Amino acid sequence: MTVQDISITGLRPVQAIVVGASAGGVEALLAIFADLKPGFRLPIIVVLHMPDERRSQLAAVFDRRLEIPVKEVEDKEPIASGTLYFAAPGYHVSVEHDHSFSLSREERVHYSRPSIDYLFESAADVYQDTLAAILLTGANQDGAQGLATVKQLGGLTVVQDPEEAWVPTMPLAALERCQPDRILSLKGIARLLVELERIECH
Repeated sequence: MTVQDISITGLRPVQAIVVGASAGGVEALLAIFADLKPGFRLPIIVVLHMPDERRSQLAAVFDRRLEIPVKEVEDKEPIASGTLYFAAPGYHVSVEHDHSFSLSREERVHYSRPSIDYLFESAADVYQDTLAAILLTGANQDGAQGLATVKQLGGLTVVQDPEEAWVPTMPLAALERCQPDRILSLKGIARLLVELERIECH
């Protein structure tokens, strides 16, 4: 397995980006979003596994650190371009065909609610080959099936280099399930996000 240098060769414009992470995810997410500038035009939807007993401060923490708008997903809310969304603890997030969010309290998937698979599979169904899905560090199998679904429907699939991940279980589970389009370091993923936005603008 070789970690690929970021190349724009073969990159297609996308309409949305979904990201999944678990253990070690806060630091990884801060690293990949740090270079996003005001005016970034793509929506980014993130599921980060958190305990659901407490209200998440994720959106507030990231909003202070980043230069793009950050908010927590709300039920029935239309997806706005250029916004970073975080799933709320205790709720699965789905993307609906009218490009709005739907929250539900259905059974946990891989012990997780919100589930990365849930988000990835619903977004793949809506965006098809105009979706980019990124799976980062984490301690369970959540996201592997969702990433495979994104790939099956023609979307761009990216996995963090397991050797760099704080906990490699999640990236390794994805690599067992499918061959992603790119295996990248966090720096490579950060550059990829900037590049996806650049080609979207042309």
